[in-house]
Amino acid sequence: MRHFLRKALIVVALVAAALPAFAAQTAPEFAGIAAWQNTKPLTMKSLRGKVVLIDFWTYSCINCLRTLPHVTRWYDQYKDKGLVVVGVHSPEFPFEKQEANVRDAIKRFGIHYPVAQDNDLETWDAWDNKYWPAEYLVDQRGNVVAHHYGEGNYMEMENAIRTLLGLPRLDDKGGADQDAPDFTQLGSPEMYFGSDRSQNNASPEGDRTGTRDFTAPSRLDLNRFALVGRWEIGRENASLVGPSGEIRLHFKAKKVHMVASANTPITLEVLVDGRPQPPVTVQTSMLYTLFDGDGYKDHVLTIKVPKANFHVFTFTFG
Repeated sequence: MRHFLRKALIVVALVAAALPAFAAQTAPEFAGIAAWQNTKPLTMKSLRGKVVLIDFWTYSCINCLRTLPHVTRWYDQYKDKGLVVVGVHSPEFPFEKQEANVRDAIKRFGIHYPVAQDNDLETWDAWDNKYWPAEYLVDQRGNVVAHHYGEGNYMEMENAIRTLLGLPRLDDKGGADQDAPDFTQLGSPEMYFGSDRSQNNASPEGDRTGTRDFTAPSRLDLNRFALVGRWEIGRENASLVGPSGEIRLHFKAKKVHMVASANTPITLEVLVDGRPQPPVTVQTSMLYTLFDGDGYKDHVLTIKVPKANFHVFTFTFG
C-alpha cells in the first residue's frame, strides 16, 4: 500500500557546505513516463554532468503548489549555471492523468522546466517515493545526495544546490516563507469525500458508496463535514445528482481549498459563519480557494450548489 503525504512533513537529509559523507545512491531512471512536457524525453544517464533536482508533485496538491514558486525560482536562477529541474507529475486522481489538464496546470503555474507525466506511478515506485511534494538532489555523477519531503527548508535545499554548482552559500536571514501556513496553529487535516479514504463525513446516512439523500446533523463537530441533498458517493469523490445541494464544514484554518469539478460551469454560493464570501465558479478539475481569512479560527462553512453534476474530491487547508 502506498502512503501519500498531502500535509507538509519536514523530513530532511541535506548536504552540508562541503558535501561530507552522505549515503549517496545512484539515481533511478525515469520509468513508464506517459508524456514529457517542455522537453524531449530525458534519462538520468543523459543528465550526467549536470546537477539535477527531481520534484515529485501533482497539480491539485496544495502543499505542492506552495512549493512550486521556490522550485521555479531555482530553475530560473541556476539553469544557466548547470542546474536541471525535472518535475515528475505523479497523479493522485484520474483527472490528473489527462495530458491537457497537466499542460494547463504547467501554463497556469508558469513552469518552464521539463515535466514528466508519471501516470502509473512507475517512476514514483522506482524512486521509492512516498510523499507529495518531494525533492531529490542529484550530483554531477548521478548520485542522490540530498532529499526533502514536504514544504519548507528552502534555504537548505538552495544552499545544497549552490554547493554542487560551486557557488558560495547564502546566509539564512531567517525570513519566513510567506506562503506557508503556521502548522502549529492549523487545526484541520485534509478531508476526503470518496469512500476509500472518508473519515470526516458526519452525515448520518454514512460514507459508503452509493446514491441516497443526505442530511446534516444539528451540530457539526470540528473537522467534520456533512452533505445535504441527493449525492452519489464514489470511491474517490462525491457527486451531486439532485437538483441542488449543500456541503457544510466545521474547520480551524486561515484558508480553505477544495478539489472539485463540474460537467458545466457551476457557481457556488459560499458562506462562512453565515456571512457571504465571493462566489466560486467550478468547472475544470483543479483546486479552488473557498475562503481566505485573517487567522486560525474555528468557522463553519456552507457551500450551496445550485445544480447537479458537481463533483468534489477533497478539502485542504492553509
